[in-house]
Amino acid sequence: MAISKLHYKIFKHGSKTYFNSSRFFPKNKREDVFVLYGFVRKADDFVDASPQDVQGFYVFKNAYLKAKEGKQSGDFIVDSFMRLCEKYDFDLQWVEAFLHSMELDLTKNEYNSLSEILEYIYGSAEVIGLFMASIMELPKESYYHAQMQGRAMQYINFIRDIKEDLSFGRRYLPLENTPLKSLEFDYVLGHEDEFRAFHRMQIEFYENWQSEAEKGYSFIPRKYLIPVKTAAAMYLWSANQIKKNPMIVYERKVKPAKWRILLEFIKHFIGL
Repeated sequence: MAISKLHYKIFKHGSKTYFNSSRFFPKNKREDVFVLYGFVRKADDFVDASPQDVQGFYVFKNAYLKAKEGKQSGDFIVDSFMRLCEKYDFDLQWVEAFLHSMELDLTKNEYNSLSEILEYIYGSAEVIGLFMASIMELPKESYYHAQMQGRAMQYINFIRDIKEDLSFGRRYLPLENTPLKSLEFDYVLGHEDEFRAFHRMQIEFYENWQSEAEKGYSFIPRKYLIPVKTAAAMYLWSANQIKKNPMIVYERKVKPAKWRILLEFIKHFIGL
């Protein structure tokens, strides 16, 4: 199937880094990746809207449940995703976990322990790694590493988006076993040393999970590894920018420019 204008628009609007990196997949896989991200980004857009589109999310979820029963849902994004599920025999529990995490964004505002946020991350990001591993037709031995790639990237998003998430009334980074009581800017200004120490710990979590993800790169064929490594390198770039100056997350959203993503792709294309 060709990439529809709707899938293209949804994906491009929702994820600059991964959208641009995914364009480097071979044509047949690129189309499937866009269908996957059309589905997950559309669900995410409902819960990230301001104000949240609660009704829209549940209409979308019910369309999926209808399609799961083998019926046409009437939602182009859902129906094309269900064809993708059939093509790769996705475990539908991955879909349920994803929708559960999206639903949590409608009801839960704070995460207070690492175990709590990792439960959320499983559905919001690790299963995306599992979908991608399936699309790339990787062996099941790679699945743990694919989950860790999703987890690492999601955690950098949480670190990068502290200010934006607070504007939605959300705090994903847990403060358990830290001296911090809040991540609000006014509070952090009075506890900057503690915030910097907290931030180093969060980056270390990311680095450990990214290291586990990279152990799985040996399972990925070269034609797929180039876009995967390009995306991972851009998340690492963002992590390093924030690591140099943790307070930057309150100043601007740290994201690589399109030219940097292209340069990274060329580097991996030549060097692999």
